[in-house]
Amino acid sequence: MDKVFEEISSVVLRAGRPDDALPCGTILYQGFRAIAEHHGFVPDFPSAEFAAGMLTEILAHPTVYSVVAEAPDGSVIGSNFLWEGDTIAGIGPTTVDLAAQNKSVGRRLMEHVLQRAHEKRYAGVRLVQAAHNSRSLSLYTKLGFDVREPLANLEGQPLGLTIPGRIVRPATETDLAACNQLCYRIHGHDRAGELKEAIERGTAMLVECDGRISGYASEVGFFGHAVGENNEDLKALIGAAPASAELGFYVPMRNADLFRWCLNHGLRVTQTATLMSLGLYNEPAGVFLPSALY
Repeated sequence: MDKVFEEISSVVLRAGRPDDALPCGTILYQGFRAIAEHHGFVPDFPSAEFAAGMLTEILAHPTVYSVVAEAPDGSVIGSNFLWEGDTIAGIGPTTVDLAAQNKSVGRRLMEHVLQRAHEKRYAGVRLVQAAHNSRSLSLYTKLGFDVREPLANLEGQPLGLTIPGRIVRPATETDLAACNQLCYRIHGHDRAGELKEAIERGTAMLVECDGRISGYASEVGFFGHAVGENNEDLKALIGAAPASAELGFYVPMRNADLFRWCLNHGLRVTQTATLMSLGLYNEPAGVFLPSALY
């Protein structure tokens, strides 16, 4: 027990830096690949370089807090991220080097970002957990997270479909207020920061019904989210998406109508995941697609 305690206490947590992208990206790629292949799934990321490129953007993001775990020899053995741009904070990706697992490094990384979220008085914290990873499910549950939604990760070719009675168009800054109000009606909070960034990137779309905004998507993709008054709004957004992102997008499996529609239109399930929350959570008063964060 003393040896285990020494190993845990000797790990240093520090703020992430730009030069952490490659070591953290390598750990991210290797860790997700190992558990995916163990269960017969395709790895989440195609290469360590791809994962490092993604983390380069995250480490440079002004509203993302990063923490890195270092071993006594100074080598990077894990990382975690807290997305702080909106009312609800998102966590992830959380990774630990394969050689350093089962030594409470992951717990320390999670406790660190949860303490920061508490100090900054976030109303709630959420994450999306890979359903086949029983260790992370157990850890997050012990840390206070509740299971909210079973999710299916879907991939496939762009559908190029239109839905009768629905018009899809790019979202602009003049649409922000209406879209934020819609999100608030459905979730009890908005995601104004994410949506504003998506509009600036040019990925945000909205759907209109009878001349009013009835749904929007920051992006139909891994890091995008969407809300709608009903499934026809989400079908319109998915059908009009220019391309499925390399990592696909999530659909709540309890929404059987939408899930079945996606499958009947050629999209395929690559793996399943779990939406978990700590703190504020309202049962959605409409339909939604979560991002990789929530």
